[in-house]
Amino acid sequence: MENNQTNLQRPAGAEELRFDLGTFEGFNFRHDQAIDHLLTAEEVVQWNHDAAGEAEFWPAGDHAEVALLFKGRSAVTAGELLALDALLQELGDDSTDNYLRIHYAVSCCGENLADLTRDKLEDLPLQVWEGTSFWDLRKEAAYELFELYYPEAYQAWEKSHCDGLIFDEDRFLDSPGFAVEEIELGDRKALVVVTQ
Repeated sequence: MENNQTNLQRPAGAEELRFDLGTFEGFNFRHDQAIDHLLTAEEVVQWNHDAAGEAEFWPAGDHAEVALLFKGRSAVTAGELLALDALLQELGDDSTDNYLRIHYAVSCCGENLADLTRDKLEDLPLQVWEGTSFWDLRKEAAYELFELYYPEAYQAWEKSHCDGLIFDEDRFLDSPGFAVEEIELGDRKALVVVTQ
């Protein structure tokens, strides 16, 4: 196999990536075989398809948020990685919260990654909770949303001394007013709740 490092050449006008987007596996169609090493996102962006051979790339899974964003995709392009990096730059950081907002916009709202802006993401009616247990996250989210959207009912419930007055977190979150997505990010978990 050719030394792929010597065949890398940045496309004209391409910027350098500012964030770590993990590593990628790839397949080189010229050699009709898998690329024998993992490539960084920067190497994917720099890949010269004319010199090194037409190739496709997909996340290796070491960056859980990037893997989530491109889940189910057979190929990720350099343009998509550059668009993701530029969007993260516009958002100010590569926090899990930002990745989850992007994931929701792309997978649930059908947005094109290249067309997303900070304003579009900030307008999304979603909230994110992160932790290690979906049970704990659902409970925390339910109580916070109950207090936020129904403050009078929450105050009445909180002050009640009646043992029979029960707040069912699951029934509340599963109501038509919310859409809930439980996301595993390695050993971390995230709960995304969208107000309908």
